[in-house]
Amino acid sequence: MLKGTRQTLGWLCALLLLAMPWQLGAADWLDEVLPGADKVGAPEGEPPVHPLYEDGERVGYAFETIEIAPIGAYSGKPVNMRVGMDLDGYITGVQLLEHSEPIVLIGVPDHRLVDFMDQYVGKHVTERVRVGLSRRQREGYVSVDSVSSATVTVVVMGDSIMRAARLVAREHGIVDVDVAALREPATVREDVFEEADWAALKEMGALGRLQIARGDVDEAFEGTDAEGVDTAPDGAEEETFIDIYFGYLNVPTIGRNLLGDTQYERLMDRLDEGEHLLGVMASADSDYSFKGDGWVRGGVFDRMQLIQGDQTIQWHDRDLIRLHRLDTNSAPDLGEKEIFIIRADARFDPASDMDLELLVRRQVSALDRINARFEASYQVPEQFLDIPEPPASLDEDDRPLWLTVWEDRVFGITVLAVSLVFLTFILLFQDVLARRPRLLYWIRHGFLVYTVGFIGYYALAQLSVVNIFTFTNALFTDFQWSTFLMDPYMFILWSFVAVTVLLWGRGVYCGWLCPFGAMQELINEVSRKLRVPQFEMPFAVHERLWALKYIVLLGLFAISLHSLVEAERYAEVEPFKTAISMQFMREWGFVLYALAWLGISVFMRKAFCRYVCPLGAGLAIPARIRLFDWLRRHKECGQPCQICANECEVQAIHPDGRINANECHYCLDCQVTYWNDRKCPPMIVRRKRREKAARQAEGRGQGAFPTVEVPRTT
Repeated sequence: MLKGTRQTLGWLCALLLLAMPWQLGAADWLDEVLPGADKVGAPEGEPPVHPLYEDGERVGYAFETIEIAPIGAYSGKPVNMRVGMDLDGYITGVQLLEHSEPIVLIGVPDHRLVDFMDQYVGKHVTERVRVGLSRRQREGYVSVDSVSSATVTVVVMGDSIMRAARLVAREHGIVDVDVAALREPATVREDVFEEADWAALKEMGALGRLQIARGDVDEAFEGTDAEGVDTAPDGAEEETFIDIYFGYLNVPTIGRNLLGDTQYERLMDRLDEGEHLLGVMASADSDYSFKGDGWVRGGVFDRMQLIQGDQTIQWHDRDLIRLHRLDTNSAPDLGEKEIFIIRADARFDPASDMDLELLVRRQVSALDRINARFEASYQVPEQFLDIPEPPASLDEDDRPLWLTVWEDRVFGITVLAVSLVFLTFILLFQDVLARRPRLLYWIRHGFLVYTVGFIGYYALAQLSVVNIFTFTNALFTDFQWSTFLMDPYMFILWSFVAVTVLLWGRGVYCGWLCPFGAMQELINEVSRKLRVPQFEMPFAVHERLWALKYIVLLGLFAISLHSLVEAERYAEVEPFKTAISMQFMREWGFVLYALAWLGISVFMRKAFCRYVCPLGAGLAIPARIRLFDWLRRHKECGQPCQICANECEVQAIHPDGRINANECHYCLDCQVTYWNDRKCPPMIVRRKRREKAARQAEGRGQGAFPTVEVPRTT
């Protein structure tokens, strides 16, 4: 009996201990997320949502946006917020938990982000919320103030809040699901066409219009720091600021009447499946450009975007088709005339309402500017479309969140994949390239520039030793592929690195794909061209310094077993975050540390990679079981020849001629020397033998038919 009582008490104590963290952790944020609530329940559902209680009665939910709507912000990483919502679908509070935004970290205090998030308190999950000023307020469409110098960040934060709240509200039955919105996109009725001039197209609603007067712009900026900046002169308030017409050109009645049959058919043939055309035209008396005065090829149209439901469609230069003329004489006098391609990955539905949004900016200081948004609604007339019936019921299996992220980054994923395939061909045909040193030189250094520019600063795909710790920790805890799939660039790069480490060793990543390593190598290459003296350690010292990076790795790994957060803090020994992820936009101590290593690269090739980098040490460990050893050596290498050992710029070749695969960066310089019959002694001997044999063969050929000179007689 006593034994059973002790067991019961033991189980009760264990349950109390498990429950204590919930109450202790909730006490400091409940009032901020849902005022009046006094208890947090265990997480429910997937993604997890915490029910909130008041006096034992459920009054709402709390959830983290990173678990439901992890949308990459400026840094490429999501901003994590805790959101509270009552049972009627109203947001009751938002708390900032974590972010990695470099611009915010150096210039925008957290209280400004808190003020921004407070604007969402009281918003209903069915409302359409846009960040920035709006001239018109419509039912279900509201705007919130932006944060100067952090527009991208707060737009992502706002979208994360509303998208996560809608998903939670739908999953817990707070709002009804709009099943009609889940139908397949409408298609164009190709057989429907009627001749119409400009006025007729406007009358039938085939053309949308966004007309803004100068006084409207002044009114939009009232009450802001931009009030009084670039205002209209007295009496000019009714003058046109911009007058935009736009229409969906895939519809034959719209496209053929505006473009003519020839131009319309040529453009339709140019489109891929699922793509659409939107014509945008501005009157000649407009003072403002919807493209942007500073727009150039390679740029992004940052003044205009198309909104449809939860989708925001932005255009790049590759989406532009120049429209030089219209095939109608009834159109007004137009200035700018352009056609924009809506790509298939935007999941555009011609039958759904859409808004064309125009961003107007006013500069209030050298660094700060205020934005105002103007929008016009548009809907393609239904008689030109085939609209499918909505499904009878809702499929409960939502699309994975990571899939949406991949769809949004198709261009970057394609570029990265193509470059990795190209690098694979370089490795497979390395002997062919090594015999053509000039070609290899330009390919290699061009790839290093790409690594810094695209992999580093565009994709923010700088790998870190922290990634190794995170993956290792996930294997022993709750491993989920979706966690790693959230960042497609990092996932693809890590997958490629894992394969190449097992095939060729760690040198493929360290020598070709590491942005910080590429920066060091390019700096050193320039310094060598400028004949800056180089410094190298004696090999005996250099060999012992190799151990330093393994000591750093073991220290960080030990810390990670205790706390991944602490390990990430100490992993600042890697200057990658400062130089690549945050682009030197940090406190001066971090920047000075990163610049110091880059400065050392002027005098010593990749010193950080050789002696300190814990990521390189971590990749070298599994590389010991590599399958291939394609770096060729002669039996004379090291005994007595020392050319490759002396020329190896990371000193990865031992005096005895052995290549240390754990330190090799796979630059292929030693392979160029291996095939050089003017530099490599064994190859020189072979060349001379070939030349001697050729001369002897030539001599034997001449001796087979000797020429005899006969004296002339008279």
